[in-house]
Amino acid sequence: MPVLRHLRTSFRELSILVLVVFIYAVVCIIQPRFFSAQAIINILLFFPYLLLVALGEMIEIISRNVDLSLGSILGFAGYTVGLIFGANAGFPIFLGILIAIGIGAFLGLINGVIVTAFKLPSVIVTLGTMNLYRGVIFYVNGGRLIENYKIPRALIRLSQINASVIGIPYSVIIALAVALLVAFFLRRLRLGRNIYAAGSNPKAAETRGTSLKKINIFVFVIAGALSGFASMIFMSRIGFMDPGSAGRGLEFTAIAAVVIGGCSMGGGVGTTLGTVIGCLMLGVINNAISITGISGYWQEAIYGFIIILSVIADNYLKQGLTGSKLQRKENVPVTEGGGESRA
Repeated sequence: MPVLRHLRTSFRELSILVLVVFIYAVVCIIQPRFFSAQAIINILLFFPYLLLVALGEMIEIISRNVDLSLGSILGFAGYTVGLIFGANAGFPIFLGILIAIGIGAFLGLINGVIVTAFKLPSVIVTLGTMNLYRGVIFYVNGGRLIENYKIPRALIRLSQINASVIGIPYSVIIALAVALLVAFFLRRLRLGRNIYAAGSNPKAAETRGTSLKKINIFVFVIAGALSGFASMIFMSRIGFMDPGSAGRGLEFTAIAAVVIGGCSMGGGVGTTLGTVIGCLMLGVINNAISITGISGYWQEAIYGFIIILSVIADNYLKQGLTGSKLQRKENVPVTEGGGESRA
């Protein structure tokens, strides 16, 4: 069973990666400008802050939760730290990043506590906090834009290719490093494995001593912290903070990336590599739409279409896996007493 599940996951990741290459090749044929270093850089720069948010969403979905407030958390944390930067010239960037992570973790904690304390569906709770967090931003500083000149130049340089000594923006390297840490956490540490167990079979996990309440609160805190971190990368990439648009709708894009990458909405299934590839695909599609002159209104429709295809493919592979398991059971010899033969 574990071998079949591993093969299914590997096949899913490989097929999505092949699809990414296929889409890129087709767009290059239609618009040769897409086959350029600048186009690749644009894809990579779309990638970092989306990946950080998607990693948090992935952890939550694995545990059978869905978070619709991550975009608002990004906006809240980024705008708050942006105000600090604006009011304190020379404020340390590293300290600003820590504050953003702390704000994100706190807002995630609020989500987790409400979900567990009142036993409410996470999608409903975070739908409410999505609007709550977004609304609070407008009461801070009157919701005015934080201009580019108030953002530290060192933070801006994280997303500039000419500031990197290796030719890849530091924001991309940071996001990939975080992805490696998340992969290590989920696969190698006991708490990470407990998250998979809680999402795969909550009752069995609880029977083995896993606290579902602690798991649920933890995943919301981690997702919030990652979104807070993503707000700094977002600020670095965009160069300003608009409280009305910063992170708006990003949670849905993150869910799309996670589902495309093979994470099951039923919980217990998902990989960091799949999420990375899912974000890469959306980056390619986002820039392909822009460079080919297709109306931006088609972007959400294309995302939705890909999500539906991904869910259908996931269900098909899951049924195939279940069918193989049942077939093996049917082929097990049965003894006269009705039990399975141990011979």
